Amino acid sequence: MDLQLHKAAAANDVAAITALLDKGADIEARDGSGATALLVATHANNLDAARALIEARADVNAKDGIEDSPYLYAGARGHLDILKLMLSHGADLKSINRYGGTALIPAAERGHVETVDTLIKAGVNVDHVNRLGWTALLEAIILGDGGRRHVEIVDLLVKARANVNLADNDGVTPLQHARGRGFEEIAALLEKTGAK
Repeated sequence: MDLQLHKAAAANDVAAITALLDKGADIEARDGSGATALLVATHANNLDAARALIEARADVNAKDGIEDSPYLYAGARGHLDILKLMLSHGADLKSINRYGGTALIPAAERGHVETVDTLIKAGVNVDHVNRLGWTALLEAIILGDGGRRHVEIVDLLVKARANVNLADNDGVTPLQHARGRGFEEIAALLEKTGAK
């Protein structure tokens, strides 16, 4: 298997990427983990390599062996510049990761404020429920630290009309989780919207 394109993507070497594609390299070739060159570039947050591959029509939704795609990974890791490129080149807003979650859910959990804002504006479903029974709002509270970034994310989700009373699989609401963790600012935000 020829992985020169993957190596060029990992090295952020646009000249090599262009030369390999001009010679007919398979832009969708997979490595042992099922990753395409674009996923390799995205893993490394190599914007120039990612741009070259995206502009050459690499599939931003091509999933690897663990159900990660370049688009989902960019969202989860907050690789904002690459994510924006993908959103303008066919990112599937409904695609889900191995946990059954959209790109918005891990972005909210990890505190990537601008990424969450970008994904909301792109039209990702704010009330999508993953296999754990959690929405982006629940993950921001349950797995977040209650700090400034997570407060901002909860605020963005509330303003995007996320269902503040959508409980987890055990029937625990976002407000109950926020109170249980002592996240007073988040709890106050939720209470203002009539959360129970």
